[in-house]
Amino acid sequence: MSAITERREPFAARRAPRAVRVRKQLIHIPMILIGALTLFPFISMVVISLHPGVPVQVPEIFFNTDISLDAYRQALRSSNIPRWALNTTIYSVVSVVLVLLFASMAGYAFAKKRFLGREVIFWVFIAMLMIPYQLTIIPQYLLVGQIGGLDTMWGLILPTVANAQAMFLMRQFMQDIPDELIDAAKIDGAGELRVYWSVILPQTKPILATLGTFVFLWHWNDFLWPLVAQQSPENYVLTVGLNGLQAQNVSLATLMASAVVMFIPALLVFIFLQRYFVRGVMMSGIK
Repeated sequence: MSAITERREPFAARRAPRAVRVRKQLIHIPMILIGALTLFPFISMVVISLHPGVPVQVPEIFFNTDISLDAYRQALRSSNIPRWALNTTIYSVVSVVLVLLFASMAGYAFAKKRFLGREVIFWVFIAMLMIPYQLTIIPQYLLVGQIGGLDTMWGLILPTVANAQAMFLMRQFMQDIPDELIDAAKIDGAGELRVYWSVILPQTKPILATLGTFVFLWHWNDFLWPLVAQQSPENYVLTVGLNGLQAQNVSLATLMASAVVMFIPALLVFIFLQRYFVRGVMMSGIK
């Protein structure tokens, strides 16, 4: 009897891990299906852009091997798209630099400084996160118009500089920086600006990289504020310009090719800074 039990136990021990592996593989099936549904719009965009002049019929178009790059050539030869790409790059890059600069300064003040009304001012900033952006677009438009910023690049960038979420994340991160580092720098004779630049900023490189990724993607894909603030076609960003192409006599394949070209820089930024992006998501949830 004992011999039979000894022979059965190894078989059961081998069978249990196999059952666990099968269950884990079955769990991946719905995840793969959800991922395929998520990627379907992007795949369709690429496929349509590679088949100019071909009627869009699903699923026939996905199996059409007659591929052409004429839509991409037409999109890149357009005089407007390179201009819109330059405007989008300026809007995104300058906004990233200014948001990180002012958010880090404000985060340092709220995290390490003691001044009258600090908590009240901080929670007023936090309350701004609870107000839908669409509700503030009209007063923002009126204020920018009063100072002559409409249909200009600086008027497009200026309202995006004060980012409450970026300030909040910087403040939460800087609270973990030891006060002894700041005290040691001040004992050595460093002023406030030197402490901020030489002590605080080097300690915040992970959160700066994370926020830089977030802010770049936000501004690269921004549509509502550029649509409201820019009236001249030469001042459009890519999102607004591509939206305007729909009203013109532009083929669907060229429109999809333009959208793919617009998507590539954001994809490259995400690929190279993916670990910071994921860390930012985790940090936002933990903080």
